[in-house]
Amino acid sequence: MIVSPSLARGAELLKVLGNPVRLGVICELEARGELCVHELVASLDVSQPLMSQHLRVLRTAHLIEGRRDGKETRYSIVDDHVTHIVRDAIKHAEEARP
Repeated sequence: MIVSPSLARGAELLKVLGNPVRLGVICELEARGELCVHELVASLDVSQPLMSQHLRVLRTAHLIEGRRDGKETRYSIVDDHVTHIVRDAIKHAEEARP
């Protein structure tokens, strides 16, 4: 089977989003706007090193970006299409039969 570049990129996007913490990051950034690491750590109840790893994955995939604000980096969503994908996936999961 020949896989088009678009299908390959779509699969990679879904792979990046295939983690509950990363989905939580996207949801928090959508709901609250720019946030720094310690705000995401507090709202998602994960360790700072773990959060930094997830933020790196999301940045590498160009789904979020960081902006320096003094000593902190504030993160925001780059592409609103991602929020639609995440919202739809969560809604689908909530509506799925047990």
